[in-house]
Amino acid sequence: MRKLTRRRVLQGALAASAFPMINRGSFAFAAAPGRTYSARAIKVVHDSLVIDMLAPLKLDFDPKFFDQPFGPKDIAEFKASGITGFHHSIGIGAPGAKTQALDFLASYQGWVGRQADYFTLVGTAADIDHAKAEGKYAIIMGLQNADQFETAEDVKYFYRLGLRCAQLTYNSQNLIGSGSTDRIDGGVSDFGQEIITAMNKTGMLIDTSHSGERTTLDAIALSAKPIAVTHSNCKALNPHPRNKSDEVIQKLAAKGGVMGITGVRMFIKATDPTTVSDMADHVDHVAKLVGIEHVGIGSDADLNGYDDMPPDQYKQLKAGYKASYAFRDKIDIDGFDHPQKIFDLTEQLIRRGYSDDNIRLVLGGNFRRLLGATWS
Repeated sequence: MRKLTRRRVLQGALAASAFPMINRGSFAFAAAPGRTYSARAIKVVHDSLVIDMLAPLKLDFDPKFFDQPFGPKDIAEFKASGITGFHHSIGIGAPGAKTQALDFLASYQGWVGRQADYFTLVGTAADIDHAKAEGKYAIIMGLQNADQFETAEDVKYFYRLGLRCAQLTYNSQNLIGSGSTDRIDGGVSDFGQEIITAMNKTGMLIDTSHSGERTTLDAIALSAKPIAVTHSNCKALNPHPRNKSDEVIQKLAAKGGVMGITGVRMFIKATDPTTVSDMADHVDHVAKLVGIEHVGIGSDADLNGYDDMPPDQYKQLKAGYKASYAFRDKIDIDGFDHPQKIFDLTEQLIRRGYSDDNIRLVLGGNFRRLLGATWS
């Protein structure tokens, strides 16, 4: 089904020759008429290894999606985004979780692999470095649940199939632990401890973005390696059930973990307007609480965001969550809802006095370090 409303499509690539100077040090993308960014923001993004640790390639659930490769307009959007690493992860759940996971890995890795001129699959952290050098887009395969692990031995099995990151739970209770919207959080189970141990041994990144408070704290304590919260926000700024407390953030950082900040409207702020500036407030909070080395980006959307999804799919997606998710008319935030959103966030960090080195850490350096420390 074609999207009924789309933002202006891009017409060119993100390259130095595509930035004709306008005035006062601002530059416009040939790929995005009407958008201007400072020369400094463009250079910082260009020089950075940008990793979005929750970035599905396309929010389109129609099986016909796989019938054709990305077209020229889609590729132009990837080129203009400034992003190299995309953590492509979806939510699954029992019953049938193992079959769902196998279908996801087979279909997407085959589809990506057939577009090797532009995309490359990630096995090690160095693969992301190579993709940056070659001008390609590195796809990290992940799952937003661990129901696919029926035994601890399944962790190694799925690693061999390409899975590099898995959440312990989605929003609801499973055999491992509790989700963020469960009424009661009993923490990590005995079986969950086995899975954590197996993920550490195998070299698969543990993620607790959708896990409950007690389950997240248990996972941090039980894991011998640092873990991730790939896409969440700060409960101190907005008490949404999907957000993380200061205690979680502090203990995550103490073990060397990294938290990715999302661009999801209801996670960032309870009232409108909600803008990219409000998103930057969450980056600020983590940086001031535990240090700049422990915050990154996990936008939790594709390059254009949720609000451009086909209307029927958009309605279906919203209907799949509990009332505590508190959806509003829009899911995306203003200024972080288009393919060049990383540049908008970079401009915000520049205005707040962040150095270029620290911005590069937020844009991907911190997650690159974490992936290198946890993956085999």
